[in-house]
Amino acid sequence: MKLSPITKIIIKRFRSFPAATLTFDNPLFIVGRNGSGKSNLADVFSFVSEAMAQPLQAVFDRRGGISAVRNRSSGQQSYRPNLGVAFEFGPINGIQDGRYAFEVKALPNYGYRIIREQCFVRKSGGGGWWFDRAQGWTSNAKGLTPALEPSALALPLVAGDERFAPIFRLLGAMRVYSIEPGRLREMQDPDSGVTLRPNGGNAASVLQELLRGANGSANKAEINRILESIVPATKAVSPKKHGNKLSMSFSQEWGSGKKLTFDAFNMSDGTLRSVGLIMAIFQKPSPSVLVIEEPEATIHPGALGAILDLIRKAAKTMQVVVTTHSPELLDAKWITDQNLRIVSWEDGASHLLLPSEATKTAMREHLMGAGELLRSNALHPEKLLSDRTDLTQASLFETLA
Repeated sequence: MKLSPITKIIIKRFRSFPAATLTFDNPLFIVGRNGSGKSNLADVFSFVSEAMAQPLQAVFDRRGGISAVRNRSSGQQSYRPNLGVAFEFGPINGIQDGRYAFEVKALPNYGYRIIREQCFVRKSGGGGWWFDRAQGWTSNAKGLTPALEPSALALPLVAGDERFAPIFRLLGAMRVYSIEPGRLREMQDPDSGVTLRPNGGNAASVLQELLRGANGSANKAEINRILESIVPATKAVSPKKHGNKLSMSFSQEWGSGKKLTFDAFNMSDGTLRSVGLIMAIFQKPSPSVLVIEEPEATIHPGALGAILDLIRKAAKTMQVVVTTHSPELLDAKWITDQNLRIVSWEDGASHLLLPSEATKTAMREHLMGAGELLRSNALHPEKLLSDRTDLTQASLFETLA
């Protein structure tokens, strides 16, 4: 598996999580029951990625305002009304490691302000740059003095500076997908096809873009090969124009030369979801982090092996995070305890935990795989301590020289 550029995320008071720390393997499977908080964890990636490209106010508004995003489940007066995240990075584009964090304070009447923001990068050859925005702007990056607003993040403002641009690009290229087959079934308005929408609603445009240019033939052959491995007898998918709209056409073959062509609105949810997943992985430029929510939905268990092969293929070129509650998806023998994180709902809050020691032992000694453990209701998280000081006191920020 490819080394993960993002090595850790620290989460404070975000949605249903009072506090959480996510460490990475690649691919990473987030397992939990319905309603445990898996989608809220996935939204951390969406939230930060959107904040790199849009005003933070718009990112909050899309989610119902800061009051809907900030966690309030603990009921403890000691919890400050602030939310925050910190991303830690490993080697990437000449950077040895790095860190980016911000904390937002909720104000009356749905207002907010940035109370601190920090970024640093260490170069592979030594040295590096940082900025820290607390009481005011401080930085060792000469010439970097952005005009800051209390409600605006600084990193997007300095993204043109190559000293911090690699971090900005990595965070801005994270993508989260929950493919909605109905969106792929509809006639679509054509677009550039560069980035697949979170619900897959412009899959036809992405497909059309992939089939253009010098790599078009190779992309077509590989896409069709993968699609057939998931949906037997479906030999090909191609974009199809309908006036100023765009759709997809599917070719099915069987027997001795028998062939039929179907439009997208005739295809099953499982087929369309599979195409959406393929487009998410093949789109150019590739995401830095690809989060896929419950890829097993509406897909026959017998085809999940091909979906896993697709996920493993993606992990060679990007970080992949998958949320699931499917034992069949976890049946692959190559999935180890290091590939698993467990989300549980307890005491009115979501908690992100490693597998228990008993679970690790069962998997490492090949007594049971992850799928068997989940199927037997024996895939347990580590014990949730009553005093989670390791999480509640984990710092979003570091002392910078």
